[in-house]
Amino acid sequence: MTQPALTPDIAIIGGGPAGLAAAEAALAAGRSVTVFDAKPSLARKFLMAGKSGLNLSNDLPPDQFCGAFPPEMQSYLKHFTGEDVRRWAEGLGEEMFIGSSRRLYPVAMKASPLLRRWLGRLGAAELRTRWRWTGWDGDVLTFDSPDGPQTAQPKATVLAMGGGSWPRLGSDGEWMKTLAKAGIALSPLRPANMGFNVDWSDHMADRFAGAPVKTIAMTFGNTRVEGEFTITRNGVEGGVIYTLSAPIRDALEQGETTAYIDLTPGRGRKSLAQRLSKPQCKLSASNFLRKTVRITGVKAALLRECAPDISGDPYELATAIKALPLTLKAPRPIEEAVSTTGGVAWAALTADLMLNACPGVFAAGEMLDWEAPTGGYLLTGCLATGFAAGRAAAKYSMGS
Repeated sequence: MTQPALTPDIAIIGGGPAGLAAAEAALAAGRSVTVFDAKPSLARKFLMAGKSGLNLSNDLPPDQFCGAFPPEMQSYLKHFTGEDVRRWAEGLGEEMFIGSSRRLYPVAMKASPLLRRWLGRLGAAELRTRWRWTGWDGDVLTFDSPDGPQTAQPKATVLAMGGGSWPRLGSDGEWMKTLAKAGIALSPLRPANMGFNVDWSDHMADRFAGAPVKTIAMTFGNTRVEGEFTITRNGVEGGVIYTLSAPIRDALEQGETTAYIDLTPGRGRKSLAQRLSKPQCKLSASNFLRKTVRITGVKAALLRECAPDISGDPYELATAIKALPLTLKAPRPIEEAVSTTGGVAWAALTADLMLNACPGVFAAGEMLDWEAPTGGYLLTGCLATGFAAGRAAAKYSMGS
């Protein structure tokens, strides 16, 4: 039997970073808040991200930082830059530091201490876990809960249910069906910051899956990125792959495509060719590469895998080392992506992130149609839009 409707000022649906930021903003405005989440605990994807070092933001100058986001997002980031993220986290008692590429991390290098302190700050909010939002019945929110169907009738609502990656952690994209039924304009969810399939030989997949390929550069189109990536059993992921993932994904819509790996970014082709012109004598091909140009291990395996018909000509070999073709077949499934693009179309929203078709309902975080570049931008974008939607929902609720 359905219980009487809950009546908070603000209902936040989704307990990840965007939803918790919205709750913080609404509480700061003096509104009562209930946070609903379908999982048994909050911010599961946030905690998973923190297991490998929590890249919260980026300490670039504000104009450069905002310029890394799509135009629709920039107005929200102007009011919440990397420096604002730093002050916010330090206000929660988390000491921060700036790492490589000006990325911003907590000294603890994990999310759990920050989340505990954040939830402590949000102590005035009511939390309802295992409550899965199922849509609207008129202006009433409906939920499935452990105790059966439930309802809530807030003065304003913030939707912050994430994208479609990592469904086991809560971001399953099921809300797309509900919003589509309500006539809200949506863009299809697609993977972002993801790996790609490569048709490795059995030897390459068995021997080198999990191996990092370090100190390389990768070129796709007109963009060259230095860094590293990781071989997987099915293909490649990590670092430079994520940085180039958007144009590679888009190109793959027309069929397989090719990126080029520079295995020795600090050495020119001419210098390589000169060294490779030395007599090989009795050295094996692998030992010759190791002794002359320091190509060993996974790099040597990649050279054999991606240029199997290369001749012994030193200039041809040097060219392969400097521009090794890597054929990419398809993006990895959306469930494996770091994040997603697509979701609520910007045309469906007001400047305050309210749905035009649903007055009093706001959206934030990965539910919005934007793509976060790698490097600390995803969490900052989710926080920024969460705070903006929470403030706007609070204001709306006071006038309703």
